[in-house]
Amino acid sequence: MFQDVGQITKVLGEQQYISTDEISTVMFLADKLEKPVLTEGPAGVGKTELAKAWAKASGRPLIRLQCYEGLDESKALYEWEYAKQMLYTQLLRDKLSEVLAGATSLTQAADRLAQEENVFFSERFLLARPLLQAITAPEPVVLLIDEIDRADAEFEAFLLEILSDFQVSVPEVGTIIARHMPTVILTSNNTRELSEALKRRCLYLFIDYPSHDAELRIVRMRVPELNARIAQQAVEIVQNLRQMDLKKNPSVSETIDWAKSLVMLNADSLDKHTLETTLTVLLKHESDVQKARRALTGGKGDHPISRRGDTGNLGGGRRGWPN
Repeated sequence: MFQDVGQITKVLGEQQYISTDEISTVMFLADKLEKPVLTEGPAGVGKTELAKAWAKASGRPLIRLQCYEGLDESKALYEWEYAKQMLYTQLLRDKLSEVLAGATSLTQAADRLAQEENVFFSERFLLARPLLQAITAPEPVVLLIDEIDRADAEFEAFLLEILSDFQVSVPEVGTIIARHMPTVILTSNNTRELSEALKRRCLYLFIDYPSHDAELRIVRMRVPELNARIAQQAVEIVQNLRQMDLKKNPSVSETIDWAKSLVMLNADSLDKHTLETTLTVLLKHESDVQKARRALTGGKGDHPISRRGDTGNLGGGRRGWPN
């Protein structure tokens, strides 16, 4: 589908995703080698957005499996629609009576009923969950397995079988083989170490916080109505905040939210009042907010935002607070 790495960068850019050479190269190889991609990195740096952008760029439907603790096979693969089976049983009870008529023993009745069980354990009663949906899809899809590190190790082991053969066995139906090889993207926020077996089956991609210039491009692309000077200042502030020892660094998505907030507030500058009243769009822990507010004042009467090149207590970032 894609001829070279440059084309990957271009089509992702058309979906408002700023790709690096590394990201484009890995996605190009994944497409050619038909291998899953495991993307790791801090929360909010664009791992999930990569899957969404790739689905749009490749013209494929996106199927998403959100992982969580306790996720099991029935929630990820399939389960039987018992309520629908019961409804059909009620509707067909007269026919069932005819099938069982004349049976002289419970064993004989059970044998006759067993001959009809394929009616009730067939694909019409099979409720496909994301993994089975991806395997049985009539066209190629993008399968996003989001936050795989939140799932249990047992589920990760089960997933290895799916990623190896792209087929599943349903005892009552048989083996179901993928009609088309899905593009699989797994994301992880590094809350736990993933197995070497899983990593071995995937191409690996680490996505970190973007550079200043890359983040500025993202903001200008996603929030074009924001004043260019304020966009520059906002990105410098976010970059400096990430140099602090915070419980949670502001993510790229939160930078975008902050930029949109500044537009909604009709902010014409990033003065001290605007910063202090909007910090919670970026920071989600009170201790982080207080630390940032102390850094704004720099322990003096004025605040670092008024002194270009002086970062106050913000970790000595090279850009400093903007005017």
